[in-house]
Amino acid sequence: MKINKVTIIGSGIMGHGIAQVTATAGCQVHLNDITDELLKSAHLKISQSLDRGIEKNKINQDDKTQILSRIFLTTNLEEAVTDSDLVIEAVSENIQLKHQIFEDLNRFTKPSAILASNTSQYSITEIASVIKDPSRVIGMHWFNPAVVMKLIEIVRGLHTSEEVVDTIRNFADRLKKEIVVCNDSQGFISTRILLALRLECYRLLEEGVASVEDIDKTLRLAFGHPMGQFELADFSGLDIEVAAFESLTRIFGDRFRATQGLLHRVKAGQLGRKTGKGWYSYNTN
Repeated sequence: MKINKVTIIGSGIMGHGIAQVTATAGCQVHLNDITDELLKSAHLKISQSLDRGIEKNKINQDDKTQILSRIFLTTNLEEAVTDSDLVIEAVSENIQLKHQIFEDLNRFTKPSAILASNTSQYSITEIASVIKDPSRVIGMHWFNPAVVMKLIEIVRGLHTSEEVVDTIRNFADRLKKEIVVCNDSQGFISTRILLALRLECYRLLEEGVASVEDIDKTLRLAFGHPMGQFELADFSGLDIEVAAFESLTRIFGDRFRATQGLLHRVKAGQLGRKTGKGWYSYNTN
């Protein structure tokens, strides 16, 4: 199956990044969200990202114009997904919201369309449970920032067909992305490993073993990580990771239970870069 039209549902940091990558690969992209303001903001961020590509001599002005011409903005979900070959859901990590969207996709998409979720934690089988034909549902977990990160984690649900897996494998190759494929398990490969590591960093802090700065420095200089875990948590958002910890704790127990220090920061509204303060403080001016 050839993927030509792609719809991205959700225009946040992940959604607009995925839209840029797929449009750069030559696809017609329909970016959907609930308000025109959100879509305009996403379009501006894509334009700014492409400008950075021009500054680094990765693309030219004509390339930018062509990429943007392939991105269409709409608040109408049915319009967005009509005749789409691939739909990628990239909304917030809320299983009720995802079920609502996939119920709509069950009604609005053509039977051959592949339905993918960018979830980093929820069961693909559970998400697919509201679809008449769950064989066309797959996990397609991108990493932030989608334009830069090379990996896409492909998650095979209980009923996902091998044809769908192969199609997404070929599509990722077209996007110049690497993939790993795993079977459905809460948190998949990446989130389980990442959050286990992050929790140990948090425990080191709470036990008074070392400071935030020194733990992060150890990860960068001893293990070659581009960011320490506290810095990375601030980048992605502390509220998002609390939801992930809660989801994994329901399945795997206390080994994934969030620490008090993390919960206190979230309750205080210290969510990371987006609020100006998390584990570190940031200048938001």
